[in-house]
Amino acid sequence: MNLFKDFRNFAVRGNVVDLAVGVVIGGAFGKIVSSLVGDIIMPTVGLLIGGVDFSRYKLVLKEAVGKKEEVAIRFGSFTQHVVDFLIIAAAIFLFVKLISLARRQQDKEQAATLPPAPPEEVLLLREIRDQLRQR
Repeated sequence: MNLFKDFRNFAVRGNVVDLAVGVVIGGAFGKIVSSLVGDIIMPTVGLLIGGVDFSRYKLVLKEAVGKKEEVAIRFGSFTQHVVDFLIIAAAIFLFVKLISLARRQQDKEQAATLPPAPPEEVLLLREIRDQLRQR
């Protein structure tokens, strides 16, 4: 029974819910970036290098024979996935930078609203006063 209670407390904690939301949004964002790269960027690159579908570039190691498929290194598809990754990584980097900048700004605003710390002499005198009261 205690195990169930611990699990429930863990599952409803804010960080777990935030993580779940992040995973769902990240998956959707990955699909958008894949479409951007596969449907817009790579066809444009293919057009610039000769009007071919870049994702079909491959180096055939062994031709297809009968029912056996060919063995090939598909470097065009690999390049497309690398571009996907770089765009996603850049977007996440910028997002984290924006969040960090916003947090720093918020910390500065909070620090400006806090009263200034008392001088060290005042702190020392307060400590002496508290010790004298304890006696």
